[in-house]
Formats: sequence, C-alpha cells, structure tokens
Amino acid sequence: MWRNTAVENIMTAPASGKLDRIVAEARRAAAERDQGYRERALKIYPWICGRCAREFSHANLRELTVHHRDHNHDNNPPDGSNWELLCLYCHDNEHQRQSAAATSDGSAAAASVATHSPFANLKALLEKK
Repeated sequence: MWRNTAVENIMTAPASGKLDRIVAEARRAAAERDQGYRERALKIYPWICGRCAREFSHANLRELTVHHRDHNHDNNPPDGSNWELLCLYCHDNEHQRQSAAATSDGSAAAASVATHSPFANLKALLEKK
C-alpha cells in the first residue's frame, strides 16, 4: 500500500497540537476545581452524609453535596468550618426546613402570597368564542 508520510505528518500535526491544548485545558480546569470549595471539602471530610450517615464511593460521589451551614456560599473558610457534606436528599430537606422556618415567622409569608390569578378572566374569554 502506498503511503505519503509527508501528508500524514501534515494531517496529524494540527491534530496533536489540538490534543495538547485540550489536555492542557483539562489539567487547568482540574487544578481550578481542586481550589474550589467542593473539592476542598471532599478532601477534608469523610465521604459520608452528615445527616443520614450514608457512605459514598467514587461511583456515587456526585450525589454528595457540600452544604453551607450559614447558607452563605461566599463564606468558604480554609478549614471548612462552614461546610458539611450531605447527600442530595438530606441537602434538599435542609433547604426546605430553612424555607419553612423563614415563612413561619410571617415576614416572608406575606411576600410569597400570589396576587395574580391567571384564570380570573377565563369564563369571559371562553364566552367570546
């Protein structure tokens, strides 16, 4: 079989350059993630939900979330004192409890009352047809 190595070198050179850029970008993104609070929390704490004690492995680690105890996502101390690892279910439950507590004092409840009634004029619209 006839092979033109000059053509092969031209065709693979840009591809290898592109591959190098992709690998470099992936490494840079991994380094940025390592600096993120999720990666830091996963290095500090054991991979166990702080509420239900469910254990996690690499296979299901995506289901383990970092919860900010004071609900301030900008408060990320290096020692992780504002974080706790919670499974998806316990994390959702925690935020629902926080929302319920906020509405029980009455101040947030008044703000969340709906004032728009989308079907108020429905009968009149149907009678026009």
